[in-house]
Amino acid sequence: MSSWRDRPRGSHDRPYSALNLRLVLAALGAVICVALGVVAWAAGFPVLAVVLWALAVVGVVDIVVVQRRRRQRGPGHGSLFE
Repeated sequence: MSSWRDRPRGSHDRPYSALNLRLVLAALGAVICVALGVVAWAAGFPVLAVVLWALAVVGVVDIVVVQRRRRQRGPGHGSLFE
């Protein structure tokens, strides 16, 4: 009898890794935080702007980490739609 450990870790319908989703969400979050930071700065809320820009930096760092992990997976995993 086969157990769940004998099955492949991922398939086309259910990918094992969520790196692609994490990459898209980090990029979207970074862009939104930068834009809202600019709006907050222009509206006279400098503390809020700095907090939003700090969150954007966290998003950019996450993008770098995800890209490094995607490269470690090897060739054939370059598409966001895996």
